[in-house]
Amino acid sequence: MARWRWRRTSLGGETDRATFRALHNASLASPALREGLTSASAERSVRHLRALLGTPAAGLGDTSGLLAWDGLGGHHRGQLTATISQVAETGRTMIVDERTLVCEDGGCQVRQAIVSPLVAEDTLVGALVVGAPHTTGGLVRAADEVASWVSGQLELAELDLSRNRLMEAEVRALRAQISPHFIYNSLGAIASFVRTDPDRARELLLEFADFTRYSFRRHGEYTTLAEELRSVERYLLLEQARFGDRLQVTLQVAPEVLPVAVPFLCIQPLVENAVRHGLEASADKEDGVGRLHITARDLDQECVIEVEDDGTGEDPERVRRALAGDASMDSVGLGNVDARLRNAYGDDYGLVVETAPGAGTKVIVRVPKFAPGVQV
Repeated sequence: MARWRWRRTSLGGETDRATFRALHNASLASPALREGLTSASAERSVRHLRALLGTPAAGLGDTSGLLAWDGLGGHHRGQLTATISQVAETGRTMIVDERTLVCEDGGCQVRQAIVSPLVAEDTLVGALVVGAPHTTGGLVRAADEVASWVSGQLELAELDLSRNRLMEAEVRALRAQISPHFIYNSLGAIASFVRTDPDRARELLLEFADFTRYSFRRHGEYTTLAEELRSVERYLLLEQARFGDRLQVTLQVAPEVLPVAVPFLCIQPLVENAVRHGLEASADKEDGVGRLHITARDLDQECVIEVEDDGTGEDPERVRRALAGDASMDSVGLGNVDARLRNAYGDDYGLVVETAPGAGTKVIVRVPKFAPGVQV
């Protein structure tokens, strides 16, 4: 019989414990700093920066002055404004002594201060202030190192902001590609029912309103697959009002994948592309029927969505150019959707397109059920 003895694990010596404390404080400060340099983020992060440095006081400021202060010596805040502005202009660390930090409190622990610049993407954005009874060469180096780390977090915040702006611009571009031809035809189809079938005209008008409201909504980078497919259904109802029985649609969706988070407007453009390029040529013929199959399957840790048509197909080289973002390709957002999928989940999750002239087209979308940073 094996016998196990439990022993308390140890972080080792004082050096190991100090390292752990430093890493812990850095991890606590990081989330707020990744939001950028604001009053709120400075207030939430500065106490952890002070703990990281082990000093009586610390502050964070932008180019105009202090945003937050933690610890002793708060009465010195106003005396540091000019120095912070100077550091933000010159980019050089400055040490402030008793001549600037005038104080009548004999027991004040903040007699000197180190002001280190914060730089994000080669732009001076503010300063880290470290208050202490006196400064040493080691403390100056420590302040500069922490300021450099804070600058790195602020650069990451700027990258996150740039990424969000890019994603918003891509969605705006995708909205702009929603076919005016489709809108015109939808309204024309609705108008054709106004006299012959007023109830259906009213229902189609409501579907059109819901479709446009979803497509042009202003919030949320991600949505659920259920919401995305609901928008697809509205789009197809409007197209079927135009084509009638000449457009046949089959949807097969596993209930388990409906809550999966997907990039906003990642399926509807693929369906519109299939109708425009794959089916219109055959469905416009009197005896022609266009068939569209949409499936969403549960595949272990992934959700697989397929949009397949039996239309005219396409030259694979033209598809490659569309996926590469060639603006001359008349494709509704194919490259846009591919880029956003790769940005969200990595290069392993780009679009897969199977097509050939006369052989129809199948577009395959794979998304993980759970991915860091992806939520509705």
